[in-house]
Amino acid sequence: MGIDDPDAVATALAVGYRHLDTARIYDNEAVVGEGLAAGLASSDAARDDVTVATKLWIDDLGGDDVGPAARESADLLGVETLDLLYVHRPRGDYDPETTLPALDRLVDEGVVRGVGVSNFEPDQLDRAIATLDAPLAAHQTELHPLFYRPELLSHAREHGYTVVAYSPLAGGRVRDIDAVRAVAEAHDATPEAVAIAWATAKEPVVTIPKASSERHLRANLAAADLDLAPEEIAAIDAVEREEELFPE
Repeated sequence: MGIDDPDAVATALAVGYRHLDTARIYDNEAVVGEGLAAGLASSDAARDDVTVATKLWIDDLGGDDVGPAARESADLLGVETLDLLYVHRPRGDYDPETTLPALDRLVDEGVVRGVGVSNFEPDQLDRAIATLDAPLAAHQTELHPLFYRPELLSHAREHGYTVVAYSPLAGGRVRDIDAVRAVAEAHDATPEAVAIAWATAKEPVVTIPKASSERHLRANLAAADLDLAPEEIAAIDAVEREEELFPE
């Protein structure tokens, strides 16, 4: 699930990436931290320009466990403040009445800048928003042309938080989708760039595609320059096959 080479992180910063996403369950926070330090030292990226995000796994979510887990993650990542800290899944030790106040305390203490959740349903999002003192910064959810839940985007727009789309390339399956390939051919672009452009056209979505080689890193960044027509977005929206890669 996670990058295991610090050079890939440093390269990502060098070519223009400014959002690093990891998780405690990936067991690579130290690798990301090493790459972050190297990238900041060797590129024009400034620490304040980079969003460093991680996630608390289901056994980190007890009220007494949240703080120590978050501080350990910050130490491994080599940062004083985690820009974004997620509840990875609302399972295990997750209890809104104890987990979320513990996250609020981390914000008050300056350990965490923003609180996010991941893989939540709308009713769970409602309860999180009602319970947190801090504003909900982001909801990370699987989103790609083979798995798309418009109701989650509507909820984000209504409540003013960002949707962070993981697996936007559907594990490479976007290359097999006729509608995506057709749009890619029309723009002389890759199917991967089209899938990212399709996702980011949906406010308020940002994507976090996984890539390690410089070629793939640069190719994914090219999606920012790709402007899809409404009918092209609609054609991808209409893809009927549904494939959730990471079900609960």
